[in-house]
Amino acid sequence: MENRRLNKNLVFLQAAFQRFWRSTSGKIGLILTVALTIWALLAPLLSPYDPAVDRDYLLRLVAPSAKHWFGTDGLGRDLLVRVWHGLGISLLVSLVSVGAGLIVGALLGLVAGYFRGFLEMAIGTLADILLAFPSILLAIGVVTVTGPSLQSVIIAVSVVQIPIYIRLTRSMVLSLREQEFVLAVKALGASDLRIIFRHILPGSLAPLVVQATLSTGTATLEAAGLGFLGLGAQPPLPELGTMLSDAFKGGYALSSPWTILFPGLLITLTVLGFNLLGDGLRDVLDPRSNAAARK
Repeated sequence: MENRRLNKNLVFLQAAFQRFWRSTSGKIGLILTVALTIWALLAPLLSPYDPAVDRDYLLRLVAPSAKHWFGTDGLGRDLLVRVWHGLGISLLVSLVSVGAGLIVGALLGLVAGYFRGFLEMAIGTLADILLAFPSILLAIGVVTVTGPSLQSVIIAVSVVQIPIYIRLTRSMVLSLREQEFVLAVKALGASDLRIIFRHILPGSLAPLVVQATLSTGTATLEAAGLGFLGLGAQPPLPELGTMLSDAFKGGYALSSPWTILFPGLLITLTVLGFNLLGDGLRDVLDPRSNAAARK
C-alpha cells in the first residue's frame, strides 16, 4: 500500500513538473527568483557590508564606471554593494512576513471554517476589519505604533497578509468539510485535530502555495513603500525603498538617475519574478485551469 501511494505521488509530481516546465511565465519567474535569491545570499560572503567605511565624500554621485558599476550615491557609497545587500533585506522581509501571515492566517481560517459558530463570526469580523483598510495604510499604522525598524516592517507586512489567508483557508475548509472522505473519517472516530491537519489542510495547500508566492511580490512593494516613507529599516542598513527616498530627498534623482534606476530595477525584478512564478504554479496546481487546458 505504501509503495503504491509513493508511486502515485511520484507520478503526480512528475506530471506537475512537466506542466510547470511548459509554462513560459513559470520558467522565467523561477529563473528570476532563484537567481536573485542566490545573488542576495552571496552578498555577505563576497562583499561584507561595513557602513563605517563605506562612504567616500570625494566620490559623491559618480556615474557608473568600471570601478563603480552602478555608480555612487550622495554620500559616495558604492550603489552595487548597497543594492546587493538591500536585495537581501527585501527578500528577508518579504519571505518572513508572508510566512508569518500564512501560518497565522491559515490557522485562524482552519478554525473558522471547521468549527463555525461564534469562532467563525469573531475571526471573520477580524478579517473584515483588517481588509477594510488599504494595505499600505494598515502597514503604516502598525509601524507608527511599533516604531520604525526592520522588525516593525516585518510585523506590519505580516498583519497585512493575515486576513488574505484567513479568507482563503476558510473558503477551502468550507468546501472540503462536507466531502465524503472527511465525513467517512469522522464517522470512524477521528479527532477534529486529525481531520483538520491530516485531511483538510493538505487539500488546501495548493491555493495557499500559489497565494504565498504572489503575496511575496506584494510584500516586497509594501516593504519598499514603508522604506520610501522613512518607516522601514533605519540607517545604516541598506534598504531599496530607503535608497529611493534618499535620492529624492537629496534632490539628485534627476541629475543622477542611476541612484533611483538600480534600486527600482531590483524591486521590479523581484516583484516580477514572484508574480510570474505564482502564475506558473497556479497553472500547475489549480485543477480548474488544468481542466480548461485539457479542453
